[in-house]
Amino acid sequence: MHIGVSERSGYGTTDARAGARWMVERVRAARDAGLQSLFLGEHHGTGGTYYQSAPMLGRLLAEWGERPVGALFLLPLWHPVTLAEQVGTLASLTRGRFILQCALGGGDDQFGAMGVPLRGRVARFESTLAVLRRLLAGEEVTTDEPLPLRSARSGPLPPEPVDVWIGASAPAAIERAARLGEGWIAAPRLTPAQAARQIEQYRESCATHGRPVGVTAIRRDVHVGSDPADARRVTDPIVSAGYRGLAPESLVIGGVAQVSQAFADLGDLGYSHVLVRHLADDQRQVLESYQRLGAVACDLARR
Repeated sequence: MHIGVSERSGYGTTDARAGARWMVERVRAARDAGLQSLFLGEHHGTGGTYYQSAPMLGRLLAEWGERPVGALFLLPLWHPVTLAEQVGTLASLTRGRFILQCALGGGDDQFGAMGVPLRGRVARFESTLAVLRRLLAGEEVTTDEPLPLRSARSGPLPPEPVDVWIGASAPAAIERAARLGEGWIAAPRLTPAQAARQIEQYRESCATHGRPVGVTAIRRDVHVGSDPADARRVTDPIVSAGYRGLAPESLVIGGVAQVSQAFADLGDLGYSHVLVRHLADDQRQVLESYQRLGAVACDLARR
């Protein structure tokens, strides 16, 4: 079981430098715990203290080392040449493999803030991905979709091929991930029963399209306490307040043994990667949980 990090990008502080420092500290803790990959997500038009993935990841790469790294991009909101240039630059900065995570995105508030219509976003997703792959392969592209491009090129080119993992939850989106991606990312809101059904749908979609099953990743929002009681002490107030609207069964909370077992159960379902994000806001509690995730990773490696 591969344990990676889907690090939080939004913080409830008006001190932008403090939030940025917390992100750096958390990534250092994840590195020191031996976690195996690092990813950042993407939202736009949020207001507040939300850090954008490309510049922030450039800073975090100075901490991370040679393990795989990547970022999620909401493809319908991007110009393909601009995105290819961002990805190529980030891939050039890392000593490890760069992975492009992508998704449709949604919400009138987010798309409206960017001046992009929600209607037609599926077609824009697919055409942007197709053009992006051609640009990252060094091709010169002339096309009318998703935008009229004439003799477009991008640089720098990634030092090695960029794998694409597609976040998907609706049946049509899972089929698209199987058809177009090298990996699929399951949503954090899935209960274990839902996670079992969706990975089976992904496998079936891969078979339908004659493609091998790729990376099967799922995000889990977690807290690892010194023991189960300590974990509940930290998280009960958060969960009872309706944490992100996620079902309690979708969260992974406990001591090292309990978290290890929850991750092992996901492995038994067929998930190859768990990408963790922390429930707690308190920086000390998060850093301590990261330390214990190192023990979780060691426990899983011994199984």
